[in-house]
Amino acid sequence: MSMDEEDPGDRLPDFAERVLDLAERIPPGRVMTYGDVAEWLQEGGPRQVGRVMALYGGAVPWWRVVRADGVLLPGHEQRALEHYRAEGTPLRGSGRTGRGSLPRLDTARARWDGRHDDPGTCPAHDGRPTHGGQGARGGRGARDAQGRTGPDGPPGHPDGSA
Repeated sequence: MSMDEEDPGDRLPDFAERVLDLAERIPPGRVMTYGDVAEWLQEGGPRQVGRVMALYGGAVPWWRVVRADGVLLPGHEQRALEHYRAEGTPLRGSGRTGRGSLPRLDTARARWDGRHDDPGTCPAHDGRPTHGGQGARGGRGARDAQGRTGPDGPPGHPDGSA
């Protein structure tokens, strides 16, 4: 194989590419649960979405794909919380103090349904953001099948549960 040919092992699975494309379209301050992503794509389930995010999600706004119960990603709570606060993502329980009492996402207020009338999305004929894109070699070019991603590295979602 020449240097100009793409190694099929360096390509992302199609499902992973679709999950990551959708994660990139979630507006700042909004979230989708693992289950929301699977439902929106009409493919896979929460665990499959979580697995994609764990392996490849570091090059996209991983903190916007969340558990349905609003619990922050274990092991990445502080990094995620910084993003949520910077973006104005609705939180609940942030007034409590003490160990183990981190705030949770207010998923009822922060949830994004993927409609084009939300800020930061592209209009599409069916109300969903457009899925055209640059693919594995564009935009997030550092992301590949071996899990090499952008500077934040993969977030390591533990089980993908919603």
